[in-house]
Amino acid sequence: MLSTRDRSSWRAFRWGAIAAILIAPAIAMQFTAEMAWDAADFALLALLLVGAGLVYEVVAARLPRASHRAIAGAAAVFVVLVGWADAAVGIF
Repeated sequence: MLSTRDRSSWRAFRWGAIAAILIAPAIAMQFTAEMAWDAADFALLALLLVGAGLVYEVVAARLPRASHRAIAGAAAVFVVLVGWADAAVGIF
């Protein structure tokens, strides 16, 4: 069982990863013209990532087993990827 301190360090890692994913396109835009995002693209990415992160936080707090939290995390990642793919190319 993870202590509160262990869970807090994982929480910081998750939110840091979300911040890094949000910053990466802005950095890439400085180096290449092919990366041409506008504010709506960043807003959609932020909505997907922060929304999934918040939902995961709520769900994971109620799951006692690490394996169940891992499944919930994988489901959150899957939903974000499908949502982003649909927004990018309209697969659905």
